[in-house]
Amino acid sequence: MTISLGFVVAEFNRDLTYQMELLGREHAEFLGASVKETLLVPGVFEMPLAIKKLCARDDIDAVVTIGSVIEGETNHDEVVIQHAARKIMDLSLEYNKPVTLGIPGPGMTRMEAHKRVDYAKRAVEAAVKMVQRL
Repeated sequence: MTISLGFVVAEFNRDLTYQMELLGREHAEFLGASVKETLLVPGVFEMPLAIKKLCARDDIDAVVTIGSVIEGETNHDEVVIQHAARKIMDLSLEYNKPVTLGIPGPGMTRMEAHKRVDYAKRAVEAAVKMVQRL
């Protein structure tokens, strides 16, 4: 059985999330999983609705989130990731499907974000392992 993944990818910081998406797709293929659907959303804060749409589909086994929350001049990055992470976890439990967090941050500079693009691979790996183990 091939594991079917849905990707929810933030367009904000697209230079980073594009790299992350490519790494995630490559790693999914390496693990024998397929990316069935990719939904682009404006930013991390907008992810929950797209995640919910993918979780409701019978042909999606798990959802991988891909984004990058970079520090700004205010604490906005902390608010965004905290609320998004909480809702992402809630949706995983609500739909009884793995939803993984491939979103480094908060409190991260752009340079640190570039060093963390491999978080997408980790999120794909976690999704595949969770589907296999559950």
